[in-house]
This record gives sequence, structure tokens and C-alpha cells, in this order.
Amino acid sequence: MGEKAKNEKDDKEAQFEDHEHVEVSEELPPELEALMQTEPLKGLSEAEVAERTARFGKNEISEKKTNPLLKFLSYFTGAIAYLIELAFILSGVVEDWIDFGIIGGLLVINALIGFIEESKADAALDALKNTLALKSRVFRDGRLQEIESSELVPGDIVAVRLGDIIPADARLLGISVDGSDVEVNLQVDQSALTGESLPVEKKRGDTIYSSSICKQGQMLAVVTKTGANTFIGRAANLISITNEQGHFQKIVNQIGNFLVVITLTMVVIIFIYLLLRRKNEVDHLSKTDVFDVLRDVLVLTVAAIPVGLPTVMSVTMAVGAKQLAAKQVIVKRLTAVEEMASVSVLCSDKTGTLTLNKLTFDEPYLKPGFTKEDLLLYSYLASEPGANDPIEMAVRTAAKRDVPLLADCTGHTIPGFKVASFVPFNPATKLTQATVVDHHAGESFRVAKGAPQVIVKLVGGDDEATHAVNLLARRGLRALGVARTVPGTLDNWQLIGMISLLDPPRPDSAETIRRCEEMGVVVKMVTGDQLIIAKEVAGRLGMSRAILDANSLTDPDATDAQLADRCLHADGFAQVIPEHKYRVVELLQSKGLLVGMTGDGVNDAPALKKANVGIAVHDCTDAARSAADIVLLAPGLSTIVDGVLTSRAIFQRMRSYALYRITSTVHFLIFFFIITLAFRWQMKAILLIFIAVLNDAATLVISVDNAQISRRPDKWRIGQLITLSVILGCFLTALSFAVFFVARDVFNIPDDAGKQSEDDTKDGRMETIIYLNVSSAPHFTIFSTRLAGFFWENLPSLTFTAAILATQVFAMFISIFGINNLTTAIGGGWGVSLLAISLAYFV
Repeated sequence: MGEKAKNEKDDKEAQFEDHEHVEVSEELPPELEALMQTEPLKGLSEAEVAERTARFGKNEISEKKTNPLLKFLSYFTGAIAYLIELAFILSGVVEDWIDFGIIGGLLVINALIGFIEESKADAALDALKNTLALKSRVFRDGRLQEIESSELVPGDIVAVRLGDIIPADARLLGISVDGSDVEVNLQVDQSALTGESLPVEKKRGDTIYSSSICKQGQMLAVVTKTGANTFIGRAANLISITNEQGHFQKIVNQIGNFLVVITLTMVVIIFIYLLLRRKNEVDHLSKTDVFDVLRDVLVLTVAAIPVGLPTVMSVTMAVGAKQLAAKQVIVKRLTAVEEMASVSVLCSDKTGTLTLNKLTFDEPYLKPGFTKEDLLLYSYLASEPGANDPIEMAVRTAAKRDVPLLADCTGHTIPGFKVASFVPFNPATKLTQATVVDHHAGESFRVAKGAPQVIVKLVGGDDEATHAVNLLARRGLRALGVARTVPGTLDNWQLIGMISLLDPPRPDSAETIRRCEEMGVVVKMVTGDQLIIAKEVAGRLGMSRAILDANSLTDPDATDAQLADRCLHADGFAQVIPEHKYRVVELLQSKGLLVGMTGDGVNDAPALKKANVGIAVHDCTDAARSAADIVLLAPGLSTIVDGVLTSRAIFQRMRSYALYRITSTVHFLIFFFIITLAFRWQMKAILLIFIAVLNDAATLVISVDNAQISRRPDKWRIGQLITLSVILGCFLTALSFAVFFVARDVFNIPDDAGKQSEDDTKDGRMETIIYLNVSSAPHFTIFSTRLAGFFWENLPSLTFTAAILATQVFAMFISIFGINNLTTAIGGGWGVSLLAISLAYFV
């Protein structure tokens, strides 16, 4: 009994396991199902077509075009822009035409940089439309005719054949154009839509999706969905609704809001104070008096607000984009350069991104006495020359690469062998066969290659091989059996082994993932391919294998917070559709994370657009390229690491500039607020403008400064940035007042309080002293704001140092020697001392 039970168990274990292909399917609503009852060889009538076109619209993806003028005007919005525009209007009101021209020019330049850079990057819908079939063969009024695919409606009967792009979502009917049952199921390549690495077999009742490609067979199908309701149409809709404000724009606006509040508050107080003081002096305020006060306040406002901030940051990002272009990384959206520095999660498509999207020979199962070369040689003899099938191509490529005898072979001309006859693949037998003459042995033999079940049956059964195939299938590998006849016979078969095939990881994918994780960027795989294949590839890439299927994203019992936690802790998701990929990115962003997404297919486009940074890889579809912010021109993912490192360097430069510029504004406002109210002291308007323009122009070269690259994703931490700026601004204010009081009380230099520029009794030296201090002290602070530690830990670049020093040496010389109607000479002692104090103070 024990032996019998053991035999029964062995028999049971030796069965081939069926691995069901999981595909997302959805039920048609009853009202749509009622329209599917079209008579196959008759089709719809013209009246039915007209009625359904009116109801469902054309079979095309509609698009909303943004008015270019409105898009250009949108770049004049935002807190800083509004303040600059206010200054622009006021300068016109008080007829200060020099300021009017400068401010207007800066406004237009800032808008043009953004408009030109980003208008290049908005063609995702056009690219999706280009993937749709243009013509379709359809039954209408009992005739098979060719029509524009845009004219298809639900219920139309379309003919699908080898090489066709599927024109709409449709259900297969299992019959040919003559009404007979088809013998062969369709093989459909939907990798660009779903991310599946192999063509999928589609039988009667299955759904074929718009934009997928028929690789084998022919069949009639009834159209179920058209236009925006199709699989690809829903992806296009997700792209069109994803137009959120970028992360960087939010940061600039937050900085701007803070500066606007403190600038307006202090300037309004100063304006009221100056008006009241003028009223006390003249008893009655004239229009000229009000305009004079307004002009003084306007100049103070223009000098305080960071009119150059958007330009400096745009130039810094543009320089970074140019550096990346040299590494074959094209930046389409300029602010993506900065946002990439803060990315902490990188979601990556599998097929074509982490893998080659190319079926490749893997480690085989071999019977004793045979080698890998034997397996490949016999499989080559049983292969069909010139076949465009991905499996045949993978086998022939591996054989030519690994078998020296076949290296220079073409067709079936093989040294020492002659193929006497060949039986091509037949879907009924599921194998190919060849009769081969071996010239060396002087005998003939037969070889066969095909489905493992068929080959094992051909050799009379083999439990060990069956178990090997089941193990391969559990890992997501495709297996092919190879057999030959025993020498001396033509009908007694023996098994050579089992070929295993897989879409392998790219050579640099594992190293890229490792380096990303070293830099604090977690990589998650998000693929439309089967779960078992995703786990196998994850294992080979050194990733954890906690890959979930799409059901975990659509759990009706889970809250958004629970789903977000699920996304955070999973290593990836499989069997997902475009909506799921989009949802993964959305849920991760809801946790406050900046998310990057890499992909190559139509199915990746919505997620690429939704992500903070969308990265389209080499050889991607037009839809992915258009939806992405960054496009990789070189094969592989290694350039992503270059992108992260470059973006982090750019982030450090921008953060140091922002810290310097906010500090400078705080210092400027506090000092002039107090000295105007408490001491009735004012600086000449032209000097205020001189400080703002000269210093901002010099800091443009921060884009080429050396930067200390962070090992973790960068964050702006606005609260910390503003707090630090206020502290530094207060220290600089203390220095400026120290200079003022020492000059006035120790060296007895008149402060000229309350005196106008045209007053002949005005000494003028105090104005020059304060000018040089206010110009140099905050400017040298930029050497401190570059790093968290001491400035010598990462020395600034020569170009950057030279530009900063040059502006202040220039300011020193015009202060030492004086210029008519601008500065009063203060002599070398004061000039050199003030510059030295400012330089020492930042250290």
C-alpha cells in the first residue's frame, strides 16, 4: 500500500502546472452590452452608425489647447512677481523711467525663460494620438470596407490581422472574415500599454486594447469602447488632468510670500512716517511732495525685493541642464533639475526600463550527457530561418553567440550538417521539426523544439524534466523543450533539455539601484507584467521581493492612509494598469514624499506626468517621452545617478543663494526701517539701486560654483531657512549700526540726518561709508551660506570668488575716490577697512 501511494504521489507531482495569465478586465454596463449584438458578417447600418456617433462621439482622443498668450501671462503670477509688478506700476506713476525700464525688462526676461523652456514639453496627447491606427477594415451594411479609425463606434465589427494596430478596445468573436471558426488564437503585443514582456494569447471572448499590435493570427472583433473610454484613452485623460503646480514653484512662492509681507509692512510704515514728517516741514502736502516720498519709498522697495531671484535660479538650473545634456540626459522642464535633488522614492517600470524588453536565453535544464552547446545547436537546427517570432529570435541569437560552429552561419547552412526537411511551427502540434543529415557520422536524425508538454510527451514522459519546467514557470521563465532521435533511428526520441527564456535586467540596472539606495533614494518596481516575473526580476536586481499585485491598490476596505502606508512599505506592484501606476505615485506624494518615475511605454505616461520628476528612458514611446520631464538618450539607467548628483549640486547652489538673498533683504529692510524712523537718515536713491543691481548680477555666477553634494535627498525646510536668514540679517544689521555709530561718534563724521541730496551743507561721507558696508557685508555672507560648516571645508570656485570680490573691489574704489553725483570720497583707510571688516565678519 505504501509503495502504491508513493507511486500515485509521484504521478501527481509529474503533472505540468498551469499558470494563469492575470489580466485586468472589466464588465461592460448592460446598456453597452446591448450594443454588442451586431450580426458579424453584416455589421452596422449607416443609420446605426450615425446614432452611435452622436451618442459616443468620434473614436479619437480630444485635447484641450492652452492659449499661448494666457500661458505666457501665467508666468507673471506669484508673490514675488506681484511685488515686482507693483514696483513697476509705481515707478511709472512717479515717472521714474530708469527703474521702470529695468523692472519691466526683468519681468519679461523671467517670463520668457519659463515660457520658452516649458512650452517645449507639452505634447503628450499628440504622441498618444500618433499611436492610434489610422485606417480600419470594418463590416458595414453587409460589406467589408476600409474606413478612418476615428469613425468607429461601439458595436462595429472590425477585422484584425497580422501587423494591424488595434483601432479601439474590442471583444474577439473567434471567427474569420468568411464566418468560419479560426484555428489559431491571436498573439497580441501590448507591452507599450501594460508592460508585459511577451505577446499575450487572446482567444474568443477576450478583450484586445486600442494601440496594441497583432503579432499572429486573424479574427473578427466587436468594438466595445472608443475614444476617451478606451484603455489608452483613460491614460490620455489622466495626463490631461495632471497639471499641478510644481514643487519648486511652491517653494519660490513661500519665500516670496515671506519677503512680500515684511517688505510691504515696513515700506508702508516708512511711507506714512515720511509723509507725516514732510507735512510737518511744509504744513501742506502738495502732489509733488507725495510723489517725492513715494519715489524714495519705491526705490527702497525695488532695492529690497529680490527682483533677480527668479532669474538667478533659472540660470542656475539652465547651467545644470546643460551639464546633464553633456551626459545624454535631456531636461525638458527646467525646475525638474531642482526637484530631482529632493526625490526620495523612485518608481520604475520594469519592461524596457529595468529590463531590456528583449527575450533572452537564460540558464537551461540539461539531461545528463548533454551540454548547453548541444542544446543550442539542436534548437538552432529546429528553428525557422528568418522567423520574426521573439522566441525563435532569442534561441537563434543565443545559439549564434554561444556555439562556435554557428557563429558565421546564415539560414540552415551549417558546416557538417544539412537540413533535409523542415516542418514549421503549427499551433495544433505546438512544435517545429527538422530531419538533419550529419555528414561526419554519415547518418540522419530528427530534431524537435516546442512546448515542454509536447516534447515531454514525444520522449515518452520525463518526471524530472516536468518538475524542472514547473520550477521555471513558478519563477516566471518561459520554457521550450528540445529533443532528438536516438542515433540509428528516426522515431525513438530522447530529451536534450529545456531552454529557459526571460526578459533580463539591463546590465547596469542592479548597480544603479544600489547607488540610488546609497544616496537615500528607495527604488520601487511598478509593472504591468505578471507577479511571478516581477519577483524573479526583483531578485536578480538585488531588490526585496515584497511585490504586491494590483488588488492591493483597489482594496475597498482600506482608507487612503492605509493604502499610502502599503505603497510605502511594498517593494513594488505587478499586474497594474496606467491608473494604478498613477495611483501609486499619488499615494506616495500624499505622504509628503517627492516621487520620481521612470518608464518607456504608453502605460507609464500618466504616472510620468503625475510624478514630481518623470524620466523617460532610451528607446521609449513618443507618449512617454512627451509626458516626461527628463529624457535619457543613452541605454540603461546609470545616467539617473548622474542626474541625481548634478541636481543635488544645483540644489545646494540655489539654497545658498536663497539664504543669502533673504538674509540680504532682511538686513536691508531692518536697517533702513530703524535708521529712517529713529534717526531720519536716508540714502541716495541711485546708491540703493546700485547695491541691488550690482550684487544680483554678480551672484549669477553661483551657477558654476563648487557645491557640497548631500548623501541624502535634499529638502528646502523653509521655516529653518527663514529663521536662519532673520538671525543672519539681524547680525548684519548690528554690524551696519556699529559702523554708523563708530563713524559718527568716534570719528566725528556728520550723519547728515534729514538733509536732502541737493543740500549744499551735506557732508556725504557717511552715505558712502554706509553704502560700502551695506554692499559688501551681506554679499560676503554668500561664502558662509554655501555650506552648513566652515567655508574652507569646500572652497568656492575661482570664477565665483573672482566675481564676488570684483564687485566689492569696484564698490571700494568708487567709495575711496568718489564719483560726482554718486559717492563722496572717503579715502583709502576707510575703504580698505570697511571691506576687511565685511570679509572678516562672514568668517
